[in-house]
Amino acid sequence: MKKSLLALALLSTSALADEGMWMPQQLPEIAGQLKAAGLELDPATLTRLTEFPMGAIVSLGGCSASFVSPQGLVVTNHHCVYNSIAYNSTPENDLLANGFLAATMAEEVAAAPGSRIYVTKAVENVTAEVIDAATAQLTGKARVDAIESNYKRIVAACEEDAGHRCSVSSFYGGLEYYLIKQLEIKDVRLVHAPAEGVGKFGGDTDNWMWPRHTGDYSFYRAYVSPQGESAEYSEDNVPYQPEHHLTISQEALDEGDFVMALGYPGRTNRHRLPSEVENTFEWSYPNMVERFRDNLDIIAAQTVDNKDAELKYASRVAGLNNYLKNRQGMLDSYANSDLLARKKAEYAALTEWVNSSMANRAAYADDLIAIEQLLAERHQRERNDYYRSLATPRLLSVAQALYKLSQEQTKADAEREVGYQERDLPRYRAYMAGLDRSFAASVEQALDFYNLKNYLQVPADQRDTTFDNALGLKDNMSDAELRSLIAKWYVETDLTELATRNELLEAKPSQFADSDDVFIKAAVALYPQQQAEQDRAEELSGNIQQAYANYMKAKIAFMNEQGEAVYPDANSTLRVTYGTVTGRDHGTYDGTAWTAFTTLRGIMQKATGEGEFNAPQAQLDAIAAKDFGDYYVASLDSVPVNFLATLDITGGNSGSAVLNGKAELVGLAFDGTLDSIISDWDFNIDNTRSIQVDSRFMLWQMEQVDDADNLLKELGIQ
Repeated sequence: MKKSLLALALLSTSALADEGMWMPQQLPEIAGQLKAAGLELDPATLTRLTEFPMGAIVSLGGCSASFVSPQGLVVTNHHCVYNSIAYNSTPENDLLANGFLAATMAEEVAAAPGSRIYVTKAVENVTAEVIDAATAQLTGKARVDAIESNYKRIVAACEEDAGHRCSVSSFYGGLEYYLIKQLEIKDVRLVHAPAEGVGKFGGDTDNWMWPRHTGDYSFYRAYVSPQGESAEYSEDNVPYQPEHHLTISQEALDEGDFVMALGYPGRTNRHRLPSEVENTFEWSYPNMVERFRDNLDIIAAQTVDNKDAELKYASRVAGLNNYLKNRQGMLDSYANSDLLARKKAEYAALTEWVNSSMANRAAYADDLIAIEQLLAERHQRERNDYYRSLATPRLLSVAQALYKLSQEQTKADAEREVGYQERDLPRYRAYMAGLDRSFAASVEQALDFYNLKNYLQVPADQRDTTFDNALGLKDNMSDAELRSLIAKWYVETDLTELATRNELLEAKPSQFADSDDVFIKAAVALYPQQQAEQDRAEELSGNIQQAYANYMKAKIAFMNEQGEAVYPDANSTLRVTYGTVTGRDHGTYDGTAWTAFTTLRGIMQKATGEGEFNAPQAQLDAIAAKDFGDYYVASLDSVPVNFLATLDITGGNSGSAVLNGKAELVGLAFDGTLDSIISDWDFNIDNTRSIQVDSRFMLWQMEQVDDADNLLKELGIQ
């Protein structure tokens, strides 16, 4: 093999010293690296999920968190509980602006509907059960159906243990499958959140930027029945008593120190093929950025004089702004990188290795050819359906989900599609309940107009006739006609009423067919086509799964031959990543050196008293008075607020416990830097930095500003 080709490929695939979102069971493979970096525990300890410290780490189903007291107190990021703060806010009692503190457990309030805390109890390799001998012989939709059948059987057996939520996750592109068993805590309550001027200080201006001064932390509490079992909210419930919880470090954290993040990273794409990189960065992300910008402008215009609507959409706006800046940052980094060239070299080197022996050719060659053809077909389908998929009104999506649920409920539970079984009904109920505090008809109509106007500009012969007929869309509609049609829909629907949505959760298909509701009628009319499209998608998906798994098998064998351990892409399962506290020689955007820590001085310098930099006056007074308490750091001449580290994190890691070498809590991961977020696709140790809120700032804020003495005592601080 040509050395230049191999060298370029290895630059793209090799795991660097601090790189890797490692599955806990993989840590013995890198034990030497962990010990050398500063881990004081036996690395094998981190493979035992029900022991310390892994037993203290939990998932919120989109964010990470951890137990920090024997009474089920959970710490995570402020932005991870943002929806619960907004849900409990009203124009008269704006918890987002003012913050929230329950002085006693009796004052704690229910989190947003559907909030969950998941405690991992077991992880088991079930690849041989998911892809059994019979399934391995199948292709296309038949393969998808068989995998789903096996999945449901495995999950059902696992969930016979009441109160647990089980799932089967795919690793290495469908090469391996693991069963994950989690205790599902359903009674989640908001305990403490600092004011928005702390928890979201800097807002979207500072998002993904450094230096940072954001107090991105908040607290939940997990509750269970008096018998210690998972239960829905009840005044009779009691705090959950975890087997393990983290303690906050009392030792100084300094630059150069070892740190590790334990959490649930959402998704990375480092094993993607060149065609997937090209499709994402040259088509998908550019379109996404344009759509996010326009949606934010529409929501802003519709909520400017409506405080209630503003609160309802606060969480959505925060999410859109976050994704917008993320995707634009990735596009900017991609434009200045050689990522695609290295990916192509990597794939060429792999192909050359496959063709280097008869055994390799027999094992992998056909699937390496097939996967590119299959991905090209999927990318084309996505482009063809782009505007139609965006044009679906939110209430039509609700109606379609409800009608599909009614169809599936005519079957035995074991025969229903994944996502529509009895185990899924609580999520539907929670979504229907939460819609009241996240929906305003005026905003949705404006969004519908924008999306449908774009869709109607697609040539008529490329549009979906069934979709057009179901909604009454016509060629050459004027803006006034389209607005009038949309307004008519909202007059003719009752889906804006919670009682109606709840009734439909129990309705039979015949009741949907008899409905005069405009969105329900459209859902019924679209259902046959919806199912046909799903069948076609599953045929393609089954073929992709088979070829992709073999591509990954070839890649792992290739990398192992080079002496490299290969971690799987993130997929919202529990991972461990490690690194060091360190700044950067220079910042791409300001040309200055980035120090490892920021301090309270930065809050004073940035505070304007309004907007994104509206720090609470009580906080500013404490800083001015130099009321630093026990959290003063002489080398900083202040209290540290945020710190940088070389931790390999991504979305989903928000709220991850950041621990020192003794597994003591020193901070919470909450962000990365704008020029390094492309690490989801392409890790670069020179640029990649994670941003953490320092535990010393959290304690200072709670003690000196928010008077959270009850929580400090519970945390063992006072």
